[in-house]
Amino acid sequence: MKSLYAALVFFTRLPFWRLYNPPAEAFKSIVNYWWFAGIITGGIMAAGFFAAAHLFPALIAAIVAVVLRLLATGALHEDGLADLCDGFGGGTTRERILAIMKDSFIGSYGVIGLIIYFLLLCSAIAALPREVAPYVILFGDIFSKALSAHIIQLLPYARKEEESKAKVVYVKMSLLFLLINLVVMAASLLLLHHFVSPYMCNLGWQQVALLALVPVILFLLLIALMKRRIGGYTGDCCGALFLLCELSFYLTFTTFAL
Repeated sequence: MKSLYAALVFFTRLPFWRLYNPPAEAFKSIVNYWWFAGIITGGIMAAGFFAAAHLFPALIAAIVAVVLRLLATGALHEDGLADLCDGFGGGTTRERILAIMKDSFIGSYGVIGLIIYFLLLCSAIAALPREVAPYVILFGDIFSKALSAHIIQLLPYARKEEESKAKVVYVKMSLLFLLINLVVMAASLLLLHHFVSPYMCNLGWQQVALLALVPVILFLLLIALMKRRIGGYTGDCCGALFLLCELSFYLTFTTFAL
């Protein structure tokens, strides 16, 4: 339970820390509960879209939803995406890439990467049918975090523990938590189909399978890229991986609504 609480403290900026301050050791296992934090952040984002869509056009509602999640997470994952773009875009060696990613300043690759990401994200959310968008947002967040958590199973940490930004290296998931993450991924898709199918008769199991397959393929491609360029992962890689997998989830779903 300490690691669960630590996950809520780390992955959100909500004042959980006022109630209890988890020990440093608990943060080493927070990836096990990344998906649980997604229930909160995805829920905030979905509720924001639902409320704003009753007052504004879909694009504005999408922007409101994205801003609410940025406030809830402190742009934690977006910072990782910017650092990844800067490092992989500007670095030519492993050492140089890692040094750029650790730099607190954002470069041109990071700025361009975030602009493109937010344009695609807001456009994809705005393109979702309004009746189903909150469900897609919620379960897309949960699914993508459960999927991205497997990065620590497939790659070693690319830095020494004392060199990490958070001063902690995640421990690999046990078989139990690995199975829990897989169950969460499957449950997210099943629940999404249950809630959305009454509004979209063309959302069959083939479409649901594709909705899972595209992020998984992107996940594996990004894992291969990280292994080749830096020989492992960093915290920035985790955040960027989640955002890109989630974006592919939304973009894939928009094709069903055409």
